[in-house]
Amino acid sequence: MRWPAPIERPLARARWALLLGGWGLSTWLSPALSQSPSPTRLRPQAVEALPGALDATPVLNDNNPELIVSPGILLSTFQGGSRLGARTLAGPEAHLNAPQTGTFELFSHHVYAGKPDTLASTLWLAVVAAPRGSQPVRLRLLAGSTALSQSVDGNDPQAPFLPLPPLMPQGLTPVWAGPGSRVATELLLRLPPAQRSWPESWTLPPGTLTPLVVLPLPVRGLDPLLNGRNLQLRFSGDGPVDLATLAAFGPEGAPPSPEVWAEILAGALSPKEHAPTPRGAAGRIVYSRVSGVQRGATWTARLTDPGQPTFSASRAPISWPIASLERGTLGTGQVQTAELSAFYPGTAWAAHGNYGVTYAITLPLRNDTPRPLRLSLAFESPLKSDAPQGGLRFRGTPLSEGPGTGGPVMFRGTVEVSGLDGPTGRPAGRQAFHLVQRAGQEGPPLGTITLAPGAVRQLQVRLIYPADATPPQVLSLLPLASSPRAVKQSPVRPPSPDP
Repeated sequence: MRWPAPIERPLARARWALLLGGWGLSTWLSPALSQSPSPTRLRPQAVEALPGALDATPVLNDNNPELIVSPGILLSTFQGGSRLGARTLAGPEAHLNAPQTGTFELFSHHVYAGKPDTLASTLWLAVVAAPRGSQPVRLRLLAGSTALSQSVDGNDPQAPFLPLPPLMPQGLTPVWAGPGSRVATELLLRLPPAQRSWPESWTLPPGTLTPLVVLPLPVRGLDPLLNGRNLQLRFSGDGPVDLATLAAFGPEGAPPSPEVWAEILAGALSPKEHAPTPRGAAGRIVYSRVSGVQRGATWTARLTDPGQPTFSASRAPISWPIASLERGTLGTGQVQTAELSAFYPGTAWAAHGNYGVTYAITLPLRNDTPRPLRLSLAFESPLKSDAPQGGLRFRGTPLSEGPGTGGPVMFRGTVEVSGLDGPTGRPAGRQAFHLVQRAGQEGPPLGTITLAPGAVRQLQVRLIYPADATPPQVLSLLPLASSPRAVKQSPVRPPSPDP
């Protein structure tokens, strides 16, 4: 039976939300929907704002609509009403007029549920560019990664949503669950991209639209007909340049021609979804999804005592929020969300969730007590809150119940750490762990830190906040009364990922 189109599209959205089992609903509905049911318990401790701030690197954040139902412009920094070659672009309702120069990034995350009348349709996504002005521009690709939820032919990089354990060390074979997890992991661990056909640079002639990247989003053979793609690119240009992300229907093996992309850029927007609650409004909040230019790609933090070069290890237990957002500051009052310098009406007014943002945290620990100290470092997903509670609230279900219990998945991604205890007793080098965490779940220890009286140990923590996660999380420094269960730690080596 085939549903009429007005009914079919909401059903497709619902099926996709159920398939992902987590982030699909919680990023645009009320925060209460992403919480675990009772019982819960409070872990008394300090929770402090994360020091540092976002840098000023622009990010073209392309995530609204998430579910693409019609071809058209997804995001454009071109100037509405301007001419490009023989075509005149539509008015400002379709274009943000925000040219980029120097270093900037692109984050794109979309879903396709197929056409009602066929089982083998493909949606094509393109990133296109042109100089702003009469001079050519050289655009370099500094880094990039992309992945589908599921590959239909085995050739495209994929990352199905596998039911992984809460913690797995990253070793010779990379671990990921979902396309956002794979893209963030590949970029974080500096792995060679599976998509090796991308050029290192382009010379963009003025007055001409150049397709940079053209990628399929197929659904042939999938049940249900649902697929998603995550894409993250880092560029550097030697002059002002406009970029756009576009969507078009076409056969699976034949991407649309440059002429088709030029025609789409001169047309209308693909319909947006999930209008947000106005900024500052009381009551239930709808975050919506982002379609605009955000300010900030990296949050750099150094955790020290006030006026001191180090942090007192005796202050544990203590946690710092990661990706805290409006109505979800965990009592710190700190909103880490990147602001938007330009965005489309009816989409999110800030980059809630900081998807694709790199967190680079330094923690120089000092044992300021007369006795040896043993601590653990953890990355955790406490229950979302805004008011101070005297600590963090977690669900009462023990972690030992394993995956598949305790509410929706809140985080799928990789955290990289250096400076933990190594197998010989000396500080270990760079290690990475893939985490899958549910609502209100305390994180298993990433490792331990043993400090003699007066000793200093510097920890480095890095992550790229992945799509398919639901903020906020915390980085926690916890005291150890006894030895925790050992976690096998493997060095990070840059393998060539399987496609």
